[in-house]
Amino acid sequence: MNLFRRTLLKVALAACLLTSLTSAVASEKPELPLKIGFVYVSPIGDAGWTYQHDLGRRAVETAFGDRVRTKYVESVAEGADAERVIRDFAASGHQLVFTISFGFMNPTLKVAKQFPKTMFEHATGYKQAPNVGIYAARYYEARYLAGIVAAKMSKTGIAGYVAAFPIPEVIMGINAFTQGMRSVNPAAQVKVIWVNAWFDPGKEREAALTLASQGADILTHHTDSTAVVQTAEEKGVWSMGYHSDMSKYGPKMQLTAAVHHWEDFYRKKVQQALEGQWVPGNVWGGLKEGMVGLAPLNPAVPPEVAALVEERKQAIMAGRLHPFQGPLAAQGGGQVVAPGAVLDDAALLKMNYYVEGVVGQLPK
Repeated sequence: MNLFRRTLLKVALAACLLTSLTSAVASEKPELPLKIGFVYVSPIGDAGWTYQHDLGRRAVETAFGDRVRTKYVESVAEGADAERVIRDFAASGHQLVFTISFGFMNPTLKVAKQFPKTMFEHATGYKQAPNVGIYAARYYEARYLAGIVAAKMSKTGIAGYVAAFPIPEVIMGINAFTQGMRSVNPAAQVKVIWVNAWFDPGKEREAALTLASQGADILTHHTDSTAVVQTAEEKGVWSMGYHSDMSKYGPKMQLTAAVHHWEDFYRKKVQQALEGQWVPGNVWGGLKEGMVGLAPLNPAVPPEVAALVEERKQAIMAGRLHPFQGPLAAQGGGQVVAPGAVLDDAALLKMNYYVEGVVGQLPK
């Protein structure tokens, strides 16, 4: 996955090109049932990134019945294995294929070029093609809100963050969480351990234990398993779930979770395909669009903190507040956003630095 680190310098240019893709042509009405493939990077399980996407797949089946036929392959490694699975879907007559990991981007584009009649949707990427759309959620908005809760509940002012790979999506979440914490506690710190895996419960648990030993009394993660929440429950420290509400694994210690919601997106894309109106879009929805949100707050969270979180949530949705509004300084003190300004989407998509409050060096 670190192979994709070298693409960061290209993201700004790519982001500018996303809206200028004019060669795409709307799809034709397909033969029924519409065959839809889903390529998953980790096991489905009952919580996490892949689980949330699979809820979207199930919502499609419920909404469209015998007009669609879905199939998925889980635990697909990024790289050659992903290309094989994506090609198998296209070659076997699947008219619409969803590929849900950053490392699936180039394999998706390669296969799409060979199957120009097949519709592809890629999650978290930044490159499009005439038959490849992209989609993601503004995870950083929910992360910011979770950071507020974390800072209000922490006694040490230190949060531990278990992270997968140093790509903009993950870095953005770390920085947004830190911004949320420091908006209510300017001295708050976030310590990060990179595990270089999307799904590795053993490594995730080990990292969580290390962070707890370093004084973190709030643990969160950008990885696919429930290991961090489970470890926090075992150690008696607060946790913040990610992707899903993981409170079943942290009934006492999970404070909330930044949750993703894909059901509406998948239903809309399948409806477009069924009507012959599909085009490769660039979707990036947040709190306002209902693509991210917070899980119910732990009863231990005081009412005044819940009220503050709701106030900030409404401000973000109304455009009065941005998690990355100025003045904003990078780690070390260099200003990256002037007072009164905000980071635009192009800058967010190439984020490759820590903000003030994050401890340690960003991997190269």
